[in-house]
Amino acid sequence: MPLQIKRIYDAEAPEDGKRVLVDRLWPRGVSKERADLDGWFKDVSPSPDLRKWFGHQPERFEEFRGRYLLELAHDADNASKQSELQQLRDWSKESMVTLLYGAKSPTINHAIVLLGFLEE
Repeated sequence: MPLQIKRIYDAEAPEDGKRVLVDRLWPRGVSKERADLDGWFKDVSPSPDLRKWFGHQPERFEEFRGRYLLELAHDADNASKQSELQQLRDWSKESMVTLLYGAKSPTINHAIVLLGFLEE
């Protein structure tokens, strides 16, 4: 399953394939034209409460990972989230899919967790 993650602030590249923003909030300073997205999947991002609790604090990342994985796996009644997850899986069967995120850290962010979830 060809999936990768990338900061939305990084330059677009032909090998990105389908470009999908997986943040609930639109990233600051990025125009929709510059983003050049194939989709903006807000519902696969962490819940607002989880996102606020985490606050990108490195010491909370492992607990955040566990909580977010639970949200991804056990939110079966959220039809929009399930639809977005399925669309990402379907696209990745055909071509590269780049999950775009706005967080500053390339190692402590929700896109890493989402990537692992989709690859399982």
